[in-house]
Amino acid sequence: MSQQDPLVIFTPSGKRGRFPVGTPVLQAARQLGVDLDSVCGGRGICSKCQVQPAFGDFPKHGVTVAEDALSEWNKVEARYDEKRGLKSGRRLGCQATIQRDVVLDVPPESQVHRQVVRKAATDRVIEMDPATRLLLVEVGEPDMHEPSGDLQRLRDALREAWEVELAEVPLALLGKLQPVLRKGDWQVTCAIHNQVGGPARLLDIWPGYFEGPLYGLAIDLGSTTMAAHLCNLATGEVLASSGLMNPQIRFGEDVMSRVSYAMMNPGGAVEMTRTVREALDTLAAEIATEAGIEPEGIVETVLVCNPVMHHLLLGIDPVELGQAPFALATSDAVNLPAAELGFVSIHPQARSYILPCIAGHVGADAAAVALSEAPGEQEDLTLVIDVGTNAEILLGNRERVLACSSPTGPAFEGAQISSGQRAAPGAIERVEIDPVTKAPRFRVIGSELWSDDPGFEAATAVTGVTGICGSGIIEAVAEMRMAGLLDRAGLIGSSAQTGTERCEPNGRTHAYLLHDGSPEGGPRITVTQADIREIQLAKSALYAGARLLMDEMGTETVDRVVLAGAFGAHISPKHAMVLGMIPDVPLEAVSSAGNAAGTGARIALLNRTARAEIEREVGEITKVETAIEPRFQEHFVAASALPHASDPFPNLMKLVTLPEVTFNTGSGGDGGGDRPRRRRRRG
Repeated sequence: MSQQDPLVIFTPSGKRGRFPVGTPVLQAARQLGVDLDSVCGGRGICSKCQVQPAFGDFPKHGVTVAEDALSEWNKVEARYDEKRGLKSGRRLGCQATIQRDVVLDVPPESQVHRQVVRKAATDRVIEMDPATRLLLVEVGEPDMHEPSGDLQRLRDALREAWEVELAEVPLALLGKLQPVLRKGDWQVTCAIHNQVGGPARLLDIWPGYFEGPLYGLAIDLGSTTMAAHLCNLATGEVLASSGLMNPQIRFGEDVMSRVSYAMMNPGGAVEMTRTVREALDTLAAEIATEAGIEPEGIVETVLVCNPVMHHLLLGIDPVELGQAPFALATSDAVNLPAAELGFVSIHPQARSYILPCIAGHVGADAAAVALSEAPGEQEDLTLVIDVGTNAEILLGNRERVLACSSPTGPAFEGAQISSGQRAAPGAIERVEIDPVTKAPRFRVIGSELWSDDPGFEAATAVTGVTGICGSGIIEAVAEMRMAGLLDRAGLIGSSAQTGTERCEPNGRTHAYLLHDGSPEGGPRITVTQADIREIQLAKSALYAGARLLMDEMGTETVDRVVLAGAFGAHISPKHAMVLGMIPDVPLEAVSSAGNAAGTGARIALLNRTARAEIEREVGEITKVETAIEPRFQEHFVAASALPHASDPFPNLMKLVTLPEVTFNTGSGGDGGGDRPRRRRRRG
């Protein structure tokens, strides 16, 4: 293959390569090890190999994708579309061939190893006070001597029985009002939506006594994944939790890449809005099916998301969020018909509520974390870190709460890692390295056995060992540091320096062999020097953001650290501390909050008073902007060392001994490990 051959980039894996013109997409995917399914042998029958090309300028990938990047539709694709239907923009990977540079998204249903969206609902006692509830009323019958409409008498009944002032009635419900009243013999059940201090809206009406139940969705819309919890609005019970990859990832892995796409491609923001809305509606329909309910039973959704996702969801061009002063179109909470956000599968009169944003890069998801973890109600100085492609950090106690965002990038999700992948069955998620033999053992998603346990091969026969996800790469790097395979500057030693052949040459640097599946036709999974650099960049940004808040608070220490999100639930505090991702505290002071943003969304769904409270609290949170703080770069540079260049991490050192090794030979290449690379762009 030559440098003149078209460049093919697959998302979400990020794998890329050059292929001659005319190469089938499925063939390119297989050669790159992309997780693209196919069971019919490329005959266009199974449709498992669907891909979605993205067109326009992609500065992050360094390509511009033209409309003719793939071959034109052929007869096989046309026949399949006629008989079974292809989603708009989809192509069959076995039929479409590469003509020019192209970015191709592999949707979840086309992936052999579908991602495990690890954002399950956390057990939480929530006081029930939902905005949507059922009210039974007796309506006065019409009287020729007291002329009034049926709607007016329904309003009177709601006012007298429940002190509800009904303000809005959709035309569709006005049309069914009279037959429902008469069928129920003037007794009806109303589904009323009523925010604190807001108007009461009629969502539906049934004759007689209707027990429901009514359902709501709490949705955490992230840059990489979207997770939803289906809740009973009467009891608060979580009936099902489910998630999908955010299909916008094909436009860019981080939010700033998506802002760039919107800037450089006319109509790009509209395209991303359509894509995410369709995915949310699909998620709503799928979770209803999983729970065994009709989607129309869902009468309310609450959403939390970062500011860029917030604007794209609402159909607002995010261009202003890509440049100082990072102005939001609105920071207030948003309450609107769910249909306006593309929810067409659920109840036609359903409502949607989006929590308020804190600032231009601290969004509604951070507000949800604040609602869930309540740092402003703690006596202890508490640091809450919600890690994603853009980490959002809160620090506070009863006196004051601060917030910032920090551009960690997608490395913690397994992206931009040589053997990285999303969390899916077969992905390495836990790692231990023997400090004497330097031999690794690991666990993969889908099995509780370690790789050196009897029965491991049989237990993983179906999934295999396919790559390493975010939690796995974090533990691998920390274990390499503790085993003396990695020095403080982040350099991997040679086999002679480390005493193990697993440290093998990789160009001008070295890589550590974690697993060799090549004898069985599987992948060789290594941790390369470039992987270490990606983790250093991500963790340095995370630590620097936390330190900025500590500077603003005037403290060198915190009392508690709370790790939120899927990251927090799957990474041990010790490994996070060895990497220097978080400030040094006693390990027992580090806890996991699970999906705190999702929990905050559930609280807002099930308690309307909580919505009013967080709207008030958001106005009292002090925002620190990392992009303009001079000390951010200083903290970032110092944090590039493992665990830190100047902080001695005394609590950590009571528990572990980090070998004093140095692999900087001064021979060029990556040998200059003490020089931190330039800071990652915000995202």
